[in-house]
Amino acid sequence: MIRPLRILLLLVSILIGGHTLQAQSTRLRAASKQFESLSFISAVRLYEEFLRADKQQNPAETREALTNLGFSYRKLQDYRNAERIYAELVNKYTDLSSEIYMYYAQALATNGKYRESQKMYSKYGEQQTQDLRGRRFTVSYMDVGRFFQDSSSYKMYSLPINSRQADFSPMYYKGGIVFVSARDESGPLKRVFTWNQTPFLDLYFHADTTEIHAPLVDMLRQPNTAVLGGSKPSAAAAPDLAAPAEQKLSKTQVFSKTLNTKYHEGPMTFTRDQKMIVFTRNNGSKGKTGKSNDGVRKLKLYTAINETGNKWINVREVPFNSKEYSVGHPAFAPDNSKLYFVSDMPGGFGGTDLYVVEYRNGEWGTPVNMGKDINTEGNEMFPYADENGNLYFSSDGHEGLGGLDVFYAELKDGIAYKGVENVGAPINSEKDDFGIITDKYRTSGYFSSNRKKGVSDDDIYSFRRTCKELNILVFDAKTNQPLDQADVRIVRNGSNQDLLLTDAQGSAKLCLDANTEYEFKAVKEGYALNTVRFSTLTQSPKPVMGVSIYLDKSENTIVKGVVKREVDQIPEQGVTVTLRNERDKTERTIETGPDGGYEFDVKPGTPFTIKAAKDKYATKKVQYGKTKKGENKIITDSLGLYGEGDIYQLKNIYYDLNKFFIRPDAARALEHVVKILKEYPTMKIELRSHTDARATDAYNLRLSENRARAAMDYIVSRGIKADRLVARGYGESEILNGCIDGTVCDDDEHQKNRRTEFKIIAVK
Repeated sequence: MIRPLRILLLLVSILIGGHTLQAQSTRLRAASKQFESLSFISAVRLYEEFLRADKQQNPAETREALTNLGFSYRKLQDYRNAERIYAELVNKYTDLSSEIYMYYAQALATNGKYRESQKMYSKYGEQQTQDLRGRRFTVSYMDVGRFFQDSSSYKMYSLPINSRQADFSPMYYKGGIVFVSARDESGPLKRVFTWNQTPFLDLYFHADTTEIHAPLVDMLRQPNTAVLGGSKPSAAAAPDLAAPAEQKLSKTQVFSKTLNTKYHEGPMTFTRDQKMIVFTRNNGSKGKTGKSNDGVRKLKLYTAINETGNKWINVREVPFNSKEYSVGHPAFAPDNSKLYFVSDMPGGFGGTDLYVVEYRNGEWGTPVNMGKDINTEGNEMFPYADENGNLYFSSDGHEGLGGLDVFYAELKDGIAYKGVENVGAPINSEKDDFGIITDKYRTSGYFSSNRKKGVSDDDIYSFRRTCKELNILVFDAKTNQPLDQADVRIVRNGSNQDLLLTDAQGSAKLCLDANTEYEFKAVKEGYALNTVRFSTLTQSPKPVMGVSIYLDKSENTIVKGVVKREVDQIPEQGVTVTLRNERDKTERTIETGPDGGYEFDVKPGTPFTIKAAKDKYATKKVQYGKTKKGENKIITDSLGLYGEGDIYQLKNIYYDLNKFFIRPDAARALEHVVKILKEYPTMKIELRSHTDARATDAYNLRLSENRARAAMDYIVSRGIKADRLVARGYGESEILNGCIDGTVCDDDEHQKNRRTEFKIIAVK
């Protein structure tokens, strides 16, 4: 069985041999017809019959049949038979296309034959010198041990919600998981996907992940399934769990009858408040508009909202869909500011690439390819952004154990600045591993795989990683007494991460990642900041390790705060925060982590400036005067950043019905805009004015334009240059509260729509 939603994204041109169908034998012509229509199961049967029956085949026809048969087995993910066919091709012919060597290499790796695969990758690399996969995999398969370095830390469990059909791509949702499945619960009328004769995919929901907790599920597993990554734990390992016979598993249910249709519905993502979904679906348009020029129904992304918790409504396409290429596999960043997705749109690096598109104030930006550090000549798919904003995805183009492997990339300003990391076994195997979701430390989560250890084909697995614990102890340097309530900032590979707080024993605990350089900064009021470094680049057999930080008494002032986006007050990651000592002109710099936090200490009597800077945000500067000696205080401040594309509604700026002059209350609100523009002299904004729905569209458009112009004229009169301002009227095109034409609303409700906003269009 295969994953149609994934395979549809891997469509490549299927080239029939040099002879026309009219010149082919009857058997071969029948097989080729099924092949051309992408009915691969039927094509396999007919090609095998042709090769068995016609002993005196035309050599060209035999070659064509073998080539197409190998391709069909690939698409059905029957890699054992694919290996058999490609071996025959390689043994019979010397003038093969380079792709045959690539496909043979991939089949061998997927079957765990890395040495043989290495040889085929080497042959491919000799023919395709510009494709780095040949060289990368040739070197990588000299020693696959590096993929197993941390494998003993993981335990893997097959979930009891898996069916006999494909189940994959889980996503967290309201204490449970939503996932994609080919299980058919629609009754006697069964629709199947021509490609592999399996039911079409739909979204399903299991409401309680505590029921499928790893140790419990391991005890509930059927006898013929196995644990991955270790031996099966005994019941004595979990004495607090009830006996398996007493456990009742809630029914897995259809996620939404509104979203599930007669076509494929697939991988999805939710906004942080879980009121909006973005999901994958086949192009649902009928007739020619539903298919590309090559006759294939591509994938698209759709959005829907659920404000009440009862029903998903307003299903709409995203604006960057196309019938000529697929767009799918969405994943929101943790702050909802951007969406990662997969596409085979023109201009990419390989089969399918990862793209990112900004999402601000309900508006989509322009998709951007994530670049060659992420994307390869192969296929990158199934992205997921963790709580820290770092990216997981699956790829068959980066070096791995075979098929799709799961990879991890730390992002800085949207760039994988340290490259990508294979997460290794046992999450990865020689088969396809994909669709991971996990916490920010990868200590637990779920993923999908077609390894032959679960019920059937694609299954969902949970994983748990044993914590290699570090005990961080903070002491008074003079008395050696533990210090409670001390802040311990974790700096991971040079970037701020979590902020821990010591307990009464002066202790804070952390689960360590492998191959990581750590720095721990401890700070407490009345003490000078101190730092220690710690590395896991070398492995330690100890299950628990410790590190101590000693703080000296000090009269320094502690400066700490959080950088937030001004538009929504969400902490901003990746901001460079600089403290400048205005006395000796020295500077210290840190980069904010997911919590947006920063900490410094300053000697008494020192004036200083805090600066927060990030690309596409206006730089924020705050000056502080001298602190008195012996004051021993903490200065806490939050810095708000204004970013390009942010839209702010000006509160209390309304207009009288059919008027566009600036009322006194509106003038007071506009003074706030003037103040911002004076603080940031390079900022440019668009003034956006809206009307209610009364009167005609044309009248309201003119009225809103006049209102926007009036607001602009007022700001210019306060000393702001006109070239920094754009005035635009939107009429009644963006009603906030449903008071559209034909709806009865009172004047207070209509007035909410007579508003002015400003949008930042440039910060430099």
